[in-house]
Amino acid sequence: MLHHSEVAKHNKEDDLWVIIEGNAYDLTEFWPNHPGGAKIILKYAGQDATEPYLPLHPPDTLDKYLTKDKHLGPVDLSGIKIVAKEETQEEKERKERAANKPAMSECLSLYDFEAVAKSVLPMGAWAYYSSGADDEITMRENRGAYQRIWFRPRILRDVTEIDFSTKILGHKTTLPIYITATALGKLGHPDGEKNLTWAGAKQGIIQMIPTLASCSFDEIMDAAKPGQVQFMQLYVNKDREITRKIVQHAEKRGIKGLFITVDAPQLGRREKDMRQKFADEGSDVQNKSGEDTDKSQGAARAISSFIDPGLSWKDLSWFKSITKMPIILKGVQCWEDAVLAAEAGCQGVVLSNHGGRQLDFARSGIEILEEVMRELRKRNLLKNGFEVYIDGGVRRAGDVLKAVALGATAVGIGRPFLYAYSAYGSEGVVRAIQILKDEMEMNMRLIGAPTLADVTPEMIDTSNLHNRAVDGAPDYLARANYEPLAGVGNGLGSQPRLISKEAKGML
Repeated sequence: MLHHSEVAKHNKEDDLWVIIEGNAYDLTEFWPNHPGGAKIILKYAGQDATEPYLPLHPPDTLDKYLTKDKHLGPVDLSGIKIVAKEETQEEKERKERAANKPAMSECLSLYDFEAVAKSVLPMGAWAYYSSGADDEITMRENRGAYQRIWFRPRILRDVTEIDFSTKILGHKTTLPIYITATALGKLGHPDGEKNLTWAGAKQGIIQMIPTLASCSFDEIMDAAKPGQVQFMQLYVNKDREITRKIVQHAEKRGIKGLFITVDAPQLGRREKDMRQKFADEGSDVQNKSGEDTDKSQGAARAISSFIDPGLSWKDLSWFKSITKMPIILKGVQCWEDAVLAAEAGCQGVVLSNHGGRQLDFARSGIEILEEVMRELRKRNLLKNGFEVYIDGGVRRAGDVLKAVALGATAVGIGRPFLYAYSAYGSEGVVRAIQILKDEMEMNMRLIGAPTLADVTPEMIDTSNLHNRAVDGAPDYLARANYEPLAGVGNGLGSQPRLISKEAKGML
């Protein structure tokens, strides 16, 4: 067994070991190509890197990236001086708020879960989950666009029985929604993405597994119930052999749809996240170039350097050659590309701007949906079962119905479920989905639609949909959580927190 003092000697760029969960690893050859950037590894050269490693990496990461000879075995940590971190006032107040958070039964909308999550999450986690690109205008527009669509209810229809079940890629779901992929689930809860797996099983909702999950892919698959339907979101690696292995392993494990992210050749500038200096890498001593070390990447950039900016339409034929899974392009943002995807033989598209986290001033999915459906129908491209989904900004069942009325098969919901389990674990996600089901039943009754097939374009008024105005009519309902849930916010402490640009407008 190695002694920790021996590991400490290997702290140079050309001789670099680290300790993770009591085992030593030789990263000398690996660190320059670390997908999360090299500087964070340099910072922990010769040291125990367990604390920064665990929230960001699935448990199988070391096996996946390091050959066996780089696994150096267990380390004797006896005698190591452990310096207890002094708990900050902010952390003390956060723990107090977490201990006194409202009962889950008091959460009446998805906004309530967000309010509780903001109150109880560590600042870095909240910044990563809640941030949008640049001025966060697209992130706000994703929500605002739904509020420019109004219902045209029909009356005197028998709505005794309401059925909002449907199928996505031929697979049953109890609601026209799916749990869309979101990264770094363990920042919000120790069980990470498994919370979504468990809740999806209980509520009959399909989960999309993210490439950048905190849990390993197999961990998430193993947490599923027999027969539970799951999709996979894929960031395409520059190394196509890695991508091929990921895709074929997913197919072997029973994944029913491959959602290839196409809106992220580079991850956007999420300044709220970047200000947290999540990747506090490197030191002046280790920086041989003498340049200032960039300590403001944030979590997003720290985990994304492997994504291939060279991905193009010609790669679709290669994907078809390595898998029989349905291929869906996630991140389509105009009707022209939706048409190209259908003509290229994809099984569907997700109209998405990545939750407002990529290109600021990209249009919302619900706005794009109207033109996409018009052009697909004009060219008769829906005849082979081509399906259209949207995500971004969905917070109410009424939003889902508006999307269905315009022709969407289903909508993806991401952040609200992250917030739900950050606040209350998997049962929080179960309750969030149940809230959507309750809202759906009420809304379908009130618009006169006993089934989703009855939710037609004539039931909505989109005449104002394209009249975008940046912060022209502030969404006080969303920003203040309507009647804010008792027990969160200023009542439980006044520690400084990052204030988003939209929140500053309220002060």
